[in-house]
Formats: sequence, structure tokens, C-alpha cells
Amino acid sequence: MTVPAPPPATSPLLARAGAVAGDGVEGGIAIHYGDPLREQRLLVEGLAAVDLSHRDVVTVTGPDRLSWLHSMTTQHLAGLAAWTSRESLVLSPKGHIEHDLHLVDDGETTWITLEPGTGAALVEWLAKMRFMLRVEPELVTERYAVLGEPIGREFAPGDPAGVAAWRDPWPDLVGDTAAYGPVEHPATGRAWRELIVAREDLEAAVGDRPLAGMWAAEALRVAAWRPRLGFETDHRTIAHEVDWLRTAVHLHKGCYRGQETIARVHNLGRPPRRLVFLHLDGSGHTLPERGAAIELDGRPVGHLTSVARHYEDGPIALGMIKRNTPVDAVLHAGDISAAQTVIVTP
Repeated sequence: MTVPAPPPATSPLLARAGAVAGDGVEGGIAIHYGDPLREQRLLVEGLAAVDLSHRDVVTVTGPDRLSWLHSMTTQHLAGLAAWTSRESLVLSPKGHIEHDLHLVDDGETTWITLEPGTGAALVEWLAKMRFMLRVEPELVTERYAVLGEPIGREFAPGDPAGVAAWRDPWPDLVGDTAAYGPVEHPATGRAWRELIVAREDLEAAVGDRPLAGMWAAEALRVAAWRPRLGFETDHRTIAHEVDWLRTAVHLHKGCYRGQETIARVHNLGRPPRRLVFLHLDGSGHTLPERGAAIELDGRPVGHLTSVARHYEDGPIALGMIKRNTPVDAVLHAGDISAAQTVIVTP
């Protein structure tokens, strides 16, 4: 799928020294602040923050909000305790991924962050599904901003009172679900959260911490094999292909749109494609672009979904390939060889 461009807005953090503005889906924020590899190290050390103020923010209020969202999305949300984070997907009737919801409820309001430019479509769909229920979805991106932090909990010392934070569960298995990748996951112990603050408080929330750009955050995401909507997904992606069941899908929660595909593939078959992690040959000066064809013996077997330079591993990528591609095959993206590590077991 193609991720819509975000609304025209410029983060105040672009005024920081060395900031280089992104474009397209990363428009309005910094892709780096002069030294992307150092910025990665600062994130790994837990010292930096990432401007994610281009992400959309949606709120849902009303006493029926959690049971309502539970009935329409992939994760078990009914009775969710306050300040507990969950990830849930909105699927098409055929089970293809449409939205990735980073969700936390504060006891009165459900806060959701989404990919840039996708919030309006989500709210429009939710509004059509209200019927007689006591719920009110609202797009509040203009009033609230998101800050990424290498923190593995919803609360941290010094948090302003009343702010919401979504803790990323990846790669833990959440609830009654299944993993399509190895049990020994390289991202085990990963710490990441999204802090939601009023836009006028964004700079204060950063404080005197150094900032890391999206290139740094994306490199660490790719190294963690963490799928991202619009990057690892297209119009026909199902959750099994990217190992997204582990954090976002409850397998026995009752009916929701797209559930038949989730159950059928899990119980009776295998996904037609599989996400793979790639170490790219870094001997050249350039890397292939996201979307470039992945080939085996000159035949296309998939495409690159994300490409990054890691501060330790060098050039790395995620790619979507045909399920039956041999796991020991050396692949190519253009003239660049790509050694694969299995993420989703064929």
C-alpha cells in the first residue's frame, strides 16, 4: 500500500542544530541531526529522543470505547486496564492490513498513534461503525505530538502528569497468539515507547536530551525486524507474512473484520510470502532504494521494504519474498548481494 503524505506541518525541533528535514512520509521532522550513526548509539544507550510529531494521533472517548474497538480490531481490548499498552490491527474484509494502532487507555480516553497521514481515514471508518454505541473518535494531530523514547515502560521519572505513553511490546508474544519467526528473537529486551504530549509542550518534553533523527530510529527498527505499515506492508499483506501476530493479533477473541483469513492461514496453511532480514554488501558507496526488486539467479522473488545503515552491522534491509525462496540462497538487489536471515519460517 502507499502511505499518504502527512499534512504540511513543520516540527519546532527542526530548528535544532544540524537538523535535516525529511520528505514524503517523513516530512515535517528531521531525518538526522548531522551524525546518524552517533544518533543510533545515543538511542541504544537510552540517552536520546526521536521527533515523531508527524505521526497521527486519534482519541476515542465514551464508555463503550474499549469493547467497541475490541469488536473491530485484531487484539483483545475489552476490559483493558488503564495505562496498559496494546497494538492492534484494522484489517480489510479479506484480511489485508489497513491500519496499525498503537493504543493506550488512560481510564477515560483511548489514545492511538498511527502512521503519518492515515488518521483521517481511520476516524472516517470508525465514525461509520458507531451505530448506537457511546463512542466518539476524533483526529487530534493538530493538538498533540508524539516523541519516541528508548524506554520500556509506560511511565518514567519526570513524566508530566496526565500524559499518555504507548510502550511498544515488540517482540514479545502478547496474549493468545503465535510467532511465525524464531523463538530466539534478536530484539528481545528492546525498549521503546511513544510519549503523547500537547504540541506546545514538545520541546519541553525533550528537555536537554540529544535528538536522534528518523534514519537512526529506522535503522534500529530494521535491525529489530519490526514491521512498519506502508513499508513492510502493501495492499495484500496479511499479518502472518510479517510475523505481526506476535504483538497485535489475539487468536481466540471472537469475530472481527478479516478474522477468517487470520484463522484460515494459521490453522490450515502458510502465508504466500515471508519477511526476511538482509545483510547487504557494503563495499560500494550506494545502497539500493526501498522497493527495489530482490532477485534469485536473475529472477525476481520479492522487493526491499526498508533499507538502512546500522552503526554496527553496516547496510541492512528488510524484504518481502516468495515463501518458497530457499532459505540458504544468496539474493541480489540490483548489483548488490544480500545474505538473508529467516524472519518468517517458510
